[in-house]
Amino acid sequence: MPDWISKIPELLPFLAIPFVSGFVGWATNLLALKMTFYPLEYVGVRPFGWQGIVPSKAKKMATMSVELMADKLIDIQEVFLRLDPEKIHESIKPAITKLSRQIIKEVMIAQTPLLWRVLPSAEKEKIYAKAESQIPEVIVHLMNDVKHEISSILDLKALAVSVFMDDKALINRIFLEVGAKEFKFIERSGLYFGFLLGLIQMAIFYVYSPWWMLPVSGIVVGYGTNFFALKMIFRPVKEFRFLGLKIQGLFFKRQVEVATSYSEIITSQVVTTERMFDFIFRGPDTTRISEIIATHIGIMVDNTTQEYSGITNSLGLEKKLKIIKNIATYRFAEELPIALTFSFGYAEKALALCQTMADKMKALPLKEFEGFLHPVFEEDELKLILVGAFLG
Repeated sequence: MPDWISKIPELLPFLAIPFVSGFVGWATNLLALKMTFYPLEYVGVRPFGWQGIVPSKAKKMATMSVELMADKLIDIQEVFLRLDPEKIHESIKPAITKLSRQIIKEVMIAQTPLLWRVLPSAEKEKIYAKAESQIPEVIVHLMNDVKHEISSILDLKALAVSVFMDDKALINRIFLEVGAKEFKFIERSGLYFGFLLGLIQMAIFYVYSPWWMLPVSGIVVGYGTNFFALKMIFRPVKEFRFLGLKIQGLFFKRQVEVATSYSEIITSQVVTTERMFDFIFRGPDTTRISEIIATHIGIMVDNTTQEYSGITNSLGLEKKLKIIKNIATYRFAEELPIALTFSFGYAEKALALCQTMADKMKALPLKEFEGFLHPVFEEDELKLILVGAFLG
């Protein structure tokens, strides 16, 4: 039997080192990624516990993730100018007509029950018709005001951050879906880099094998695989050629694909048409929108009651008219968002938010584009690498 065959059992532990090292590299990278995003809430007794890096800084991460969107991708004024108020009215006409009759009846019964009771049905119909004839103008003027003041009425950053804070899993989902290929690369690269480092370990260990070599090697593999994987994703920013090969950070090669994916998720899950309109009419600060509604409803009430001014004056109902305007404004502001849901189909097409975001993101300079995904690592990049080293 040749000597080298007899030595195989002796060499097996050394030959196993690259494979074990590759497994350690893969496992540490996988666990480090999982620890970046999970668990959503702190598990353990502080300081002995863990919460995913992203969820632990949910507000900061959410703010960073929407700054690019709000500052670079969406000019909300430009987007809302695409809306045609007349088409919005056409979409909500049946609902808003029914609403006007309901509000008139409620207000009149509450504030002038005697007058409303004795008023002939034909006269009531005239009041309804008068109000209904003004509704198109009210909606058109109201939506025009909203369009031209949208930047002070709709705070996209506040809207997006509030959505993320209500659902931390959504922050994870955006990063995980958009950066899926990069995360998969980090995971697999642990195997490749670990195996290569294992070959070096094997050679060293064959010649020199102190007791501390394997634990130190585990640290090197865990640290090195995470370090090299992160660098290959985001560096270099600009493409250059080396020995005929195109060298560039993996993330930047997918700018078009990432832009499309990110825009679809944001416009379907975060900044939706429904959420934007809800924020406008029911958001944390509705002062300005309430003023706009009050102005147009006040004019409509005045025009509707104008031919009955003699009756209202003789009955001393001038003060009642102010109350009627206030109630009508409140009820209209309360019910209008419901009626506007019938316009969402048109509004979504007109705003074309998804396509607008995708086009602008595709055209971003590479350094600004990097700011989308890199912060999720950059914020705690050293911690992520050290986690890999510890696990190794």
